[in-house]
Amino acid sequence: MRNTEVSVKSERIIKSTRLWLESVVIALNLCPFAKPRVVQGSIYYCYTETVSEERLFEALADELVRLDTSPDISTTLLIHPAILSDYSEYNQFLGLAEQLLEMSGYAGVYQVVGFHPQFQFADTDKNDVGNYTNRSPYPMLHILREAEVTEAVEQHKNVEKIPQQNSVTLKEHGLEKLKELLANSIEFESS
Repeated sequence: MRNTEVSVKSERIIKSTRLWLESVVIALNLCPFAKPRVVQGSIYYCYTETVSEERLFEALADELVRLDTSPDISTTLLIHPAILSDYSEYNQFLGLAEQLLEMSGYAGVYQVVGFHPQFQFADTDKNDVGNYTNRSPYPMLHILREAEVTEAVEQHKNVEKIPQQNSVTLKEHGLEKLKELLANSIEFESS
C-alpha cells in the first residue's frame, strides 16, 4: 500500500474511532472520564498497519515513550485493525502487554485497557449487552496514565456505581441498538 493510501485509510479509521468514542462511549456515558479528555483534546489517536505482534509491542513501547515526553496527552488509543481480530488472541496479547509494562518499569505509571469488536467479559455470553462497554469498531489498546485514573476516581462521587449504571443503560438500549451504534461508526469509515 502506498503512503497516501495508508494516510487516507488511517484518517478514516481514526475518524471512525472518534465517532465511536463520541456516539457510544460519551453519548451513553459509559465512561464519565472520557468527555473531559475529548473536550481538552488530550486523547492521542495512533493508527498502525502492523500485522505482527512483535511490531505491535514496538508500537506500544513507542506510545509509552510518547506519553513520557508529552504531558499534554492524557491517554492514547493505539488502533491496530490489521492484527488480533480474533478476540482470544487479542486477550492473550493484553496479558503480554501488562508484562511489558512491568518489565519496562511502567507498572503503576500506565495501564492498558482493551477495546475490541468481539470484547467479551469472562463468564458472559457473547451477546451479553454488558460487553458493549468495551466493544469498539477496531481492536485497540487504550493506554492511560495511572495518576490521572486515580485522580478521576477520587473526584468521582460514586465510581463504584459506574458498572451498575452502564448495565442499566446498555439494557435500556438493547442488543440490536448497540449493534447498530457500533456498526454506524464502522460504516462511517467505509463511506
